[in-house]
Amino acid sequence: MATQIYSHPTCIEHDPGAHHPECPDRLRSVLAGLDEDEFRYLERLEANEINLDTIAAVHGSAYIENVLDNMPTEGRVSLDTDTILSPASGEAARRASGGAVDAVNAVIGKKTDNAFCAVRPPGHHAEASSAMGFCLFNSAAIAAFHARSAHGLERVAVIDFDVHHGNGTQHSFQNEPGLFYGSSHQFPAYPGTGVKSETGIANNICNMPLLPGSGSAEFRNAYLKGILPVLRHFEPELVIISAGFDAHTRDPLADLNVQTDDYAWVTRQLMNVADECCEGRVVSLLEGGYDLDALRDSAMTHVRTLMDV
Repeated sequence: MATQIYSHPTCIEHDPGAHHPECPDRLRSVLAGLDEDEFRYLERLEANEINLDTIAAVHGSAYIENVLDNMPTEGRVSLDTDTILSPASGEAARRASGGAVDAVNAVIGKKTDNAFCAVRPPGHHAEASSAMGFCLFNSAAIAAFHARSAHGLERVAVIDFDVHHGNGTQHSFQNEPGLFYGSSHQFPAYPGTGVKSETGIANNICNMPLLPGSGSAEFRNAYLKGILPVLRHFEPELVIISAGFDAHTRDPLADLNVQTDDYAWVTRQLMNVADECCEGRVVSLLEGGYDLDALRDSAMTHVRTLMDV
């Protein structure tokens, strides 16, 4: 056993249009990096299309129907100024969440040590009844709820190092004591949530906002003194990573100065907690990252670390 990669060609076909930062080339860049010879032993699997009932554990049926009913047969439809649908978007979103569920099943079923879902669109901004921030279905939250309902896990954690706060994941977790959400993110920044005082119903939310201009020292300190001790105290039975790479110093959509090596470091730290608490169970999902070279290099570093079990 080692590391599995879940993806699907339809996730590339989701196309929000020219000049949109969440472009198909993002996933092409990640997959090109993972085609390098050092990754030849990865087990590569196609993400299944998720059952709508599984999505409904996080998103209401009316919302799911609204999203899918708005899918165009040609051209594009805007759900908001940032979140745009093309004809392939519905299947792509269902494949993205399906890959997350597939990965959870494989990791808990001991078919692999860990898994990375190279999928799009991202998900962590999607709230129960609201698409936003390029996101349609919240794959990380869906995967966490699935781990509880299908596998009987009582404590599932999502750790989010995307530069933007995952308001949707927090929204789904804040009243669920058995679900933990930890996030490092730039603040102030989009979407304007994620202050430290947002702690959830049972101190199950841990936000570590970082000022614009923060770099490696501040990023690592947010984990060493903030998220990691609280995560260990939570004792997760599964660690899900919302792996956005847009805190990178070269990313155009934010103002943090995280370096490529920091993603190896934080991945190893989260793997260490998983080794201590839950037999190394880690599932990682691609979220943001908008400089194509930085995204490719950071994803390669992340997966390289996952492989080093």
